[in-house]
Amino acid sequence: MKLALITDAWPPQTNGVVTTLRTISEQLRAIGHTVETFTPDQFRTWPCPSYPEIRLALGCGPKLRTRLDAFQPDAIHIATEGPLGMAARSYCKRRGLPYTSSFHTRFAEYIHLRTGLPLSLGYSFLRWFHGESERLMTATPTLLEELKARGFKNPVLWSRGVDTELFRPRSKDFLSDPRPVLLYAGRVAIEKNIEAFLSLDLPGTKYVVGDGPQREELEHKYPEVRFVGYKYGEDLARYLAAADVFVFPSRTDTFGLVMLEALASGVPVAAFPVEGPKDVILSDRVGCLDEDLAKAVTVALKLDAEDCRRYALRYSWRDCALLFESYLVPIPKNGQRSPAWWQRYS
Repeated sequence: MKLALITDAWPPQTNGVVTTLRTISEQLRAIGHTVETFTPDQFRTWPCPSYPEIRLALGCGPKLRTRLDAFQPDAIHIATEGPLGMAARSYCKRRGLPYTSSFHTRFAEYIHLRTGLPLSLGYSFLRWFHGESERLMTATPTLLEELKARGFKNPVLWSRGVDTELFRPRSKDFLSDPRPVLLYAGRVAIEKNIEAFLSLDLPGTKYVVGDGPQREELEHKYPEVRFVGYKYGEDLARYLAAADVFVFPSRTDTFGLVMLEALASGVPVAAFPVEGPKDVILSDRVGCLDEDLAKAVTVALKLDAEDCRRYALRYSWRDCALLFESYLVPIPKNGQRSPAWWQRYS
């Protein structure tokens, strides 16, 4: 099968969406499929206002259409709702091609936090964007039911995996700071609610592994916190494994892949009892969810590393890729239609 995977989230962005899409592409290739990714780095881009790490492929439609016509995919998956996703949606609609899509990010909430735009408008856009997708892949049962309640007609459950060879228990001597070491890893942005973690009055040392538009502000406000920037591969794995508790303060994540990476490293999780954590931390032996985040940290410190590791071993990227494959909708061999003359120039 020739799969066209269109995504606005791709390196140098660092987040769970990028990790998921890159890993799924690798797994599908290992199975024997041809996966062509259509990503912002292949187009002229502009920095996203207030978030320059994210590059937007504005005006990408003509080049994307040319490349898709040349590739002649057997299936199309549109992963994100950005400029590339919009252009790919238009391409499929004009040619009468079926496609699938996925819901990775709480786009409406993030826009609301940054601009004040009502959530109702954000979700109206998202319903329109995904409304004619054959299947909308969602990461958790909670999100699936929420999207149904919001009027989305086509959600299906598509969970995640974790690299348990890279993320594994290691020596905690990597970090020599006063214990316990409490660590967050991810984007440093307002939607991640990191200050709920940093403001906790707890003994030990707090670490923030990551970067983003809020880093300078938080570094200035919390000088005692260790901000180390983004880490990748073995470096990231060493930081995670050296922590005593992984603190996940976000209230807006749809999954929270890094929680699985921490558990695979033998590190328990402390988080709020909200969507994302509630669907990942399904046992009180591997984490604590509480509206009192300090209490959650205190409880998590008592949990067993081996229980965390065993729990994470249940999540397989290969299984995730096979489920993704099963949801794809083949393009009929005679189904590709040329656009009408008035569509070719619009």
